[in-house]
Amino acid sequence: MRPVRVSPMGGYVLSPWRSHPGLMGSSECSIDRLATGVFAPAIPPFDQFFFHTPQRYGLPMTSTRMSRVTTPSSPSTAQEASTTTPPYPIPYVAASDRLPEPLPTDATIRCSSKVLKAGYGRRIVRVGEHFVVKYGVLVSLTEGENMLFVRETCDISVPQVFALYSRIDPSGAKVSYIVMEYIRGKSLDSRWDTMSAADKSNTSQQLRLMFDKLRSIPSPGYFGCIGRRPMEECMFWTLEEDSVDAISGPFDSETQLNNALVEKYLYNSGMPSKAKFYRRVLPLVLYDHASVFSHGDFQRKNVLVGDDGNLSLVDWESAGWYPSYWEYALAMFACGGWRDDWHEYVASILDEYPNEYVWFDMMRRELWS
Repeated sequence: MRPVRVSPMGGYVLSPWRSHPGLMGSSECSIDRLATGVFAPAIPPFDQFFFHTPQRYGLPMTSTRMSRVTTPSSPSTAQEASTTTPPYPIPYVAASDRLPEPLPTDATIRCSSKVLKAGYGRRIVRVGEHFVVKYGVLVSLTEGENMLFVRETCDISVPQVFALYSRIDPSGAKVSYIVMEYIRGKSLDSRWDTMSAADKSNTSQQLRLMFDKLRSIPSPGYFGCIGRRPMEECMFWTLEEDSVDAISGPFDSETQLNNALVEKYLYNSGMPSKAKFYRRVLPLVLYDHASVFSHGDFQRKNVLVGDDGNLSLVDWESAGWYPSYWEYALAMFACGGWRDDWHEYVASILDEYPNEYVWFDMMRRELWS
């Protein structure tokens, strides 16, 4: 059982799992095995309530008035705890007073005809008037944890997360579910071509403020996922059974991160002589960058323009602590065919790192897997 951490500063309270019958329903709907699942996770005791604290993120404490807190006795113990303990107990269920209506059952989710996006191992559906659910064998619950983390550490708009849990499907595969808020609106990508220059400038200014707030989150000093966990970005992906920790992190320095990129190149059967070149030159270009919390996939398709005009950032699966150049370099890489003026506005939304971008572009093309 994970230790209970109670914070007087407030935060999300995880309600008892059994108090949400919607999560206990069985399915009567037969569909693709990638989207099926049966209830199998361990259920916390009925009287077990969870709170979170900044310690779970490796962030500075703002208060010492704590009770029932498991406090590491030494820095090494603290590092070990933050490495192995996720920021949120899983399964996670929001307090009942935050739910707009009872959570949907698995059957309701899987039988939804309102499919917003579907691909191998992932499906996003709208359920009723209030919920969007992302689920599948390739869905990581870290995405939901990232959204919870951002909502409580800085004032920017991201979908509320109502539940995070997994099921084991009949084939034995784990299917993960993220139940979140449905926000009415359209992607910035679908609107960009019809926007005036003034509207584009105003939108860019709003996005700049959002990313400035994101950058204001105090850094725990490492590179990796929240909770000091391995990177989930595709450039660091390896087969779990290969146990290549040196590639996925987390990393205590940018040097370690650079070395991981070279190791991933070799892992992908790259040429040893070229790997020596990368190992020699990357430290000359990619160095001395701060660890900052980053969205990790900033593209127009991941900016939702609400019907009320407010902007929200969605798709947080790759978010984490990255070098300060990473967000800009990845956003420029995502410009793709350079078919319009979006790249000009990226330069006003994010601090520019043109030199780092050139090298990042080359490495990402090498490592995309």
